[in-house]
Amino acid sequence: MLKRHWKTFVIIILVMLLLPVIFVFTVYCGVFGHLQTKNELLNYKNANATIVLSSEGELIGNIFSQNRTNISFSQIPANLINALVATEDSRFFEHKGIDSRSLFRVLFKSLLLNDHRSGGGSTLTQQLAKNMFGRKKAGRLSMLVIKTKEVIIAHRLEKSFTKEEILTLYLNTVSFGENIYGIGTASRRYFNKKTDNLTIEESAVLVGMLKANTFYNPRLHPENALARRNIVLRQLEKYNYLNTPETDSLCKLPLIQNFTDVESDGPADYFLVRVKDEAMKILQNAESSTGKQWNIEEDGLVITTTLNLTLQKYVLESFREHLSIMQKRLREQYQSISGKRTIKQIADQELKSMNLTDREGEINLRQVFDWEGSHSDSISVGDSLKQALLILHAGLLAIDPQSGSVRAWVGGIDFKTQPYDQIYARRQMASSFKPILYAEAFEQGIDPCLYLDNDSITIHGIEDWTPENYDHTHGGKFTLAGALTFSMNIPTVNLFLHTRFQKLDSLWMKMGFSYNLDSVPSVALGTAEASILEEAIAYSSFANGGYSVSPQCITTIKAPDGEIIYQNEFNDPKEKVLSEKSANLIRAILQKAVREGTGASMGSVYGINLPLAGKTGTSQDYSDAWFTVFNPKLVVVTRVGASSRAIHFNNGSYGSGSTLALPLVALTLKKVQKNDTLRRQLFTEFPDLSPELVAALDCPEFKEKNLVDKFLDLFHGKKKSSADLSAKHKEKQKKKGFFRRLFGK
Repeated sequence: MLKRHWKTFVIIILVMLLLPVIFVFTVYCGVFGHLQTKNELLNYKNANATIVLSSEGELIGNIFSQNRTNISFSQIPANLINALVATEDSRFFEHKGIDSRSLFRVLFKSLLLNDHRSGGGSTLTQQLAKNMFGRKKAGRLSMLVIKTKEVIIAHRLEKSFTKEEILTLYLNTVSFGENIYGIGTASRRYFNKKTDNLTIEESAVLVGMLKANTFYNPRLHPENALARRNIVLRQLEKYNYLNTPETDSLCKLPLIQNFTDVESDGPADYFLVRVKDEAMKILQNAESSTGKQWNIEEDGLVITTTLNLTLQKYVLESFREHLSIMQKRLREQYQSISGKRTIKQIADQELKSMNLTDREGEINLRQVFDWEGSHSDSISVGDSLKQALLILHAGLLAIDPQSGSVRAWVGGIDFKTQPYDQIYARRQMASSFKPILYAEAFEQGIDPCLYLDNDSITIHGIEDWTPENYDHTHGGKFTLAGALTFSMNIPTVNLFLHTRFQKLDSLWMKMGFSYNLDSVPSVALGTAEASILEEAIAYSSFANGGYSVSPQCITTIKAPDGEIIYQNEFNDPKEKVLSEKSANLIRAILQKAVREGTGASMGSVYGINLPLAGKTGTSQDYSDAWFTVFNPKLVVVTRVGASSRAIHFNNGSYGSGSTLALPLVALTLKKVQKNDTLRRQLFTEFPDLSPELVAALDCPEFKEKNLVDKFLDLFHGKKKSSADLSAKHKEKQKKKGFFRRLFGK
């Protein structure tokens, strides 16, 4: 009897001993799911962010699914490795992926006795296995399968890689919270430095985060991070990496961090979106020709762009300098009773259109933009909308008119809170449309010295319309060149009425605009809508002698090993959209517009003496302000305005193209002018006009009407002028600066 019980007991013991072996064997054979092979481990690759560089080779941002920049073992400082090993796996250099002592402790204390204070049993290699392939939520039995898989994979990792390679893989794989992966990105995030420059105490902070990357996040919970850092430092002392005086001294140091938002608030966030779109198309084309696939978010590519980071930063500085002042003025304007009433009416209409109501007491935490610093604020939906309505939005694009290379791309005032790219927003062009009309007139053979009536006229239709000049004056005649130089409205409408519309519409489309023009006289004054991007393309044809260009952002795309995937030769065929003669005439006239016309404050106020041609634009009621300047090497377009056209300045002193948009360009170019290298790179003198074109422009820009003209006006029933400009225009012929003061928009 006793013998039989003894046999049963032995069998039970043998089964209990064999069951774990059988269980491990079934996991090893893949019964509980796929187990990565040695080859799969050797070919494992972390998702690695694509690096985007400026034309100068400076980092401007990353493109990623997981924000990660892989580093090599040589970039990892010894103090970081010591802190990691001392804290997470003190016997790392002794075991082969499995620490038996820690494993048995976990099995008997954590799993059998349910004592979670006993500590973890996973080695760094096992943690690496978990980081590489992740874990799904599971029960106790499933967790046992997962743990067993990690042990087997850890053993395979130890056989496949050196200890240094395992440490490198681990540090490149581990999460540091906030969508930050890998020590390379974490170093830049929390201390704004490269990994190899980390100090002992900084390494201790980052290693400390591995226990709980949110609870010990130095940005979110600095007190917790400091306490955890000191624990890591004591671990270094425990395992003789530091002596006691060194540890005591380090523990007394305050927690110092230099937090950098590596996901946003970069110098070219709007531009990065454009780069990603362009790069994905390039990679798709490369795949169709080579058969090789590239993942822009995971393959660690290196993209060099056309963007000049110095110019980009100058633009950003100008935005802050000018728009912070104008934003304050716009808010002050709407502080009156009538202003607040207007804002409330527009906000209520917007809420109604979105099927929302502004319930009192319904408060939400929202990110609010402010030039003094964006902040989170508890605010209702309605109040949030009212604040948003008063925001002045702006965009600025600078491109090379010869190659289409984008030199600067600022799509808004703050990418995080205002992500919509203003470069693509379509708004009324106002007077910045006029050069296109005049170019078509030259294409149709109209002489630039032909005189256009400046008498008040009324256009009859569904509603009578009487166009007015910016300063409400009229009378006399302007040449085409004079009317465009000083942005005269009445002569421009007269020109439109004598221009073949179909030809104008055809030129409009060829120059890069995406919507057909309406055949109405108000189009002459810029009621047509266009984006900053479209206007930059159109004005490039004036700068380069009549050719259309395609904006391009990317110079090269390289694989992580340096293999060139794409090389832009910038030799795409250009379409001829305008004759060289017409382009040169527009160029000459708009140079004078910058010197003496509506852009004259570039020189008189800001001291810009660069060779420039340009045009302002002020839409109806000052809803949008435009300014475009160009040179044979650069075209710059900017536009400023609130999101709703109903919100605007109530006078030209603040809301015109020359006062709201022009300063953004002027402040930028003022910095360029002082930078000799950049000035030579971006600017050159305009080529001399041919004698034929010099002669074509050699005529007085304004003249009074003679007796014959007046008789013909009476014969045709023209409305008599209510203002006599003859004396003023005589004075203008004597004093060059008159029109600058008269038409200072």
